[in-house]
Amino acid sequence: MNLRTKIVALAIVPLLTALVLVAFAVRHQERDLAQRERELAEQTYMAQRRNELRSYVDLAVSVVRPLYDTGKDDEAVRAEALRLLAALDYGDDGYFFVYDLEGRSLMHSRQPELVGQRLWELRDSKGRPTIQELIAQARNGGGYVEYEWRKPSNQQMAPKLGYVTILPRWNWMVGTGLYLDDIDTAMHRLDQQMSANLTTTMLWIVGIAALGIAVVSATGLLLNLSEHRVAETKLRQLARQVVQSQEDERAHLARELHDGTSQTLVSAKLLIESAVDALERGRQAVPASLSKALQRLNESLSEVRGISHRLRPALLDTLGLPAALERLGAEFGDEGPIEAAVSIHGTPRELPQEVKTALFRVAQEALTNVHKHSHATKVDISLAFDGFYVRLDITDDGRGFDEKAMQADPRAGIGLRNMRERIAAIGGHLDVLSEASGTSIVAEVALEGPGAA
Repeated sequence: MNLRTKIVALAIVPLLTALVLVAFAVRHQERDLAQRERELAEQTYMAQRRNELRSYVDLAVSVVRPLYDTGKDDEAVRAEALRLLAALDYGDDGYFFVYDLEGRSLMHSRQPELVGQRLWELRDSKGRPTIQELIAQARNGGGYVEYEWRKPSNQQMAPKLGYVTILPRWNWMVGTGLYLDDIDTAMHRLDQQMSANLTTTMLWIVGIAALGIAVVSATGLLLNLSEHRVAETKLRQLARQVVQSQEDERAHLARELHDGTSQTLVSAKLLIESAVDALERGRQAVPASLSKALQRLNESLSEVRGISHRLRPALLDTLGLPAALERLGAEFGDEGPIEAAVSIHGTPRELPQEVKTALFRVAQEALTNVHKHSHATKVDISLAFDGFYVRLDITDDGRGFDEKAMQADPRAGIGLRNMRERIAAIGGHLDVLSEASGTSIVAEVALEGPGAA
């Protein structure tokens, strides 16, 4: 670490330490305050709901009280009382219910299919005996019970707070309830608001830290600008060396496959063909397995040769980039339904090794993308030599793609990024134009002079 970097670090570290400690303290205090506010709000909500429920039940009881106080217990009086209770409701999910003390539903305005059923053994998702707890609370003089019940507005199970009371002479439990999911929603909104406030505070702290770091770092960045340029140049050279080492390794593997593995396969092929020929001359039947082995061997030999060619085409080193591109286009047209046309413009010249390798790899990657994604019927490959520049243009008539969306997605567009990096490593630039009518990839590299090699 040089002196300039040490000075900048000694200025930044204390500032960052202080701001981090402040941020932790603020975060802790805001979280503690938010938790207390949440608990207070929830208690207030629940208290309001409890008072509201009790008022509703008192109102319902007052409606049937004149009938109850008559002392009559005949079915007509009870039916009239149930009718009056069924007519009471509030909102989409507010209703009253009546059960006898044995758990039989006598009135349920939102779920009439329950009327007449004995629900004593009914349990919620937590295994709690819902009706039993309600009746037990009613026998104890009335009170509140939390349980789960189907919400009429969306037919989903939701937590509910109920209040029940008892009409002992009729052996009735009368009650109502309010669903608590809206409280959960309100608490969620409150949590979001508190979280947003905390985030805003943290952003202010981060902004102050960033401003301080920017002021302190500006001098250091100015001092290190020349060193950065030197490092960038070295990095570009290293990238070139990496690419060249990859190409050297590809060439080595191609030679090994061609001179070693391929020759071994050819020798084995000749031996098998000699054996087949000897059997045929002796008028003996050639085993099917031997013929199949010869066929598989021919296929393996073709595949090894293809791999060797794809690793490093010999034409690229012997006859140059134009011949290699023409061979590449011909092979691409033979492999699939997409027609490939290669054209050379200007006077071809010998290119530096790294330039022709990079342009050939760009053409390979572009044709791979055309084959996989474009749904094109034709692709044109144009190589132009113009003064001190060489230009490679690959155009297809496919469906195109959204280049901005692809660049924004780190999982997509790897091939395009590789092409850009290859061309940038040799001092050129690559442009991509994609529309609904097709895609055009243009790579242009400046050469040192008309005789550059």
